[in-house]
Amino acid sequence: MSAYFIARNTSMSIYSLKPKFQNLLRPIVRGLFAAGVTANQVTVLAALISIALGLALYFGSLPRIWFLLIPVWLFLRMALNAIDGMLAREFAQQSRLGAYLNELTDVLSDSALYLPFVLITPFTGFWVGLVILLAAVSEMAGVLGQVIGRSRRYDGPMGKSDRAFVFGALGLAVATTEHLPEALKWLMPILAVAIALTMVRRVRAGLADPA
Repeated sequence: MSAYFIARNTSMSIYSLKPKFQNLLRPIVRGLFAAGVTANQVTVLAALISIALGLALYFGSLPRIWFLLIPVWLFLRMALNAIDGMLAREFAQQSRLGAYLNELTDVLSDSALYLPFVLITPFTGFWVGLVILLAAVSEMAGVLGQVIGRSRRYDGPMGKSDRAFVFGALGLAVATTEHLPEALKWLMPILAVAIALTMVRRVRAGLADPA
């Protein structure tokens, strides 16, 4: 299925499921608030673990089974990202520092977690690097909606949650198979196109968003 077909026929991304996920996490959020945990602490913790995991897999010469940590952590990180947002909004912890931390740590964390796939055949450094770059720029495109006085854009088809699903599945595949199929060499180019289309959608949606 081409990235163009996905962009034309997917009106929303995995991000649209976030409200239901948040409802499941609400009791945990209340408990963390009662324990004195802040949104910024959760944000920084999630980033530090993400960066440490990505660098360990890249530099550590670890067996492929360790890539199983990527889907596990991506799911936990998604939960932590929801938790820090709920702490900020529902318990009056929103701050300008928190806004900076939320955006910057997401980009750094994603970059670190995607980096180890440079080591995996049939992927190449160029295409994985391009995906990392485009992913960062697509998040910038989403944030720029606020710069022009509109909403922060989370449009798909390849937003943060969608990329987490893809790289989580890849991590599982790497951990459980000795060699990935050669045909998967096209996955990174397809992802790059899908992320580029995401950027276009976010810019267009931001421009069309009423003040």
